[in-house]
Amino acid sequence: MNVDVDAVVIGAGIVGLASAAALAAAGRSVFVFERNHAIARETSARNSEVIHAGIYYPPGSLKAELCVAGRIALYERCRRLRIPHRACGKWIVATDADEVATLETLRTRAQANGVFDLALRDAGAVRRREPAVRAVAALHSPSSGIVDTAALCLSFAAESEQHGAVLLKGSEIGDIERRGGAWTIEVRGPDGESQPARARAVVNAAGLASDAVAARAGFDVDALGYRIHPCKGDYFSLAPAAGVHLDSLVYPTPAGPGLGIHATIDLAGRIRLGPDAEYVAGIRYDVDATKADRFAEAVRRFLPAVDAGHLQPEMAGIRPRLAAPGESFRDFVVREESDRGAPGFVNLIGIESPGLTAAPAIADRVVSLLSSF
Repeated sequence: MNVDVDAVVIGAGIVGLASAAALAAAGRSVFVFERNHAIARETSARNSEVIHAGIYYPPGSLKAELCVAGRIALYERCRRLRIPHRACGKWIVATDADEVATLETLRTRAQANGVFDLALRDAGAVRRREPAVRAVAALHSPSSGIVDTAALCLSFAAESEQHGAVLLKGSEIGDIERRGGAWTIEVRGPDGESQPARARAVVNAAGLASDAVAARAGFDVDALGYRIHPCKGDYFSLAPAAGVHLDSLVYPTPAGPGLGIHATIDLAGRIRLGPDAEYVAGIRYDVDATKADRFAEAVRRFLPAVDAGHLQPEMAGIRPRLAAPGESFRDFVVREESDRGAPGFVNLIGIESPGLTAAPAIADRVVSLLSSF
């Protein structure tokens, strides 16, 4: 391998692929290195596949800004390329009167983020649209939706390659050093051999390994707040025998830092419950079947027909979370690091939800940050 390019992208999840496609479309020569033997095998493959509207995030945060911009771009891309998706809408439900005030707070926050299509509906309106849902009121978000994430990732991979980008799978990243005005990246290929790649710019889109990649480039990840705290979420599928049908996503009123165990649908109409949140020491994807009782109890507040016997372990995903246990909100890191002695190095760290929705907007931001490199 003799690689000397404008930009190296580390990681071929949804954010890395979108960034590679945007850079290549802007005329840059791009190599993408992915440690797995296929694209989008980690966080991008293990999530709810929800297109978020931009409701929950603090106004002025990157999560809010990039979610709203990304949603608009994502729907346009799906329509243009015929990527399977559906703007099915979402109900955020209040199951008692005390939660209605929280819905009003959410609507105010969403409007500050540029989301103006939310409507507060009463119990009758919810029941007419979703007869299986019990609620005293709900916020309806018509611009929330679902997408075939695998097809979306493939579309970005195809676009990047159409514009000349090269994707190398099974490639582990070693040391990253700044030498002679460029970055030298040690790459170990599937054959175990290590060879250097040189690039004027580096995009760290390594997801769960993004803190480790930053550390290899010389960043003090603890001092900078770049340490990832893996947070595992389990999902259960709801058996047809439950007799529950949903046309929309159904979320509880959030009571803490997370969104709570919610009900999502896939493009075939199958219902999935989750995720919960559990900080873990390492990456593992087992699903604890004994959680079925807890999941059923949580969703029975708004889906009273659900019983633990209707639940089957489905999958687990790991969020690359920057917030440590006990912390509340941490924003995305989307940062070009010239002021820290690393010109042309862009860190994309802590890209958890709404990272899927935000991916096109993150990619545009990467192109902008690297416009002078």
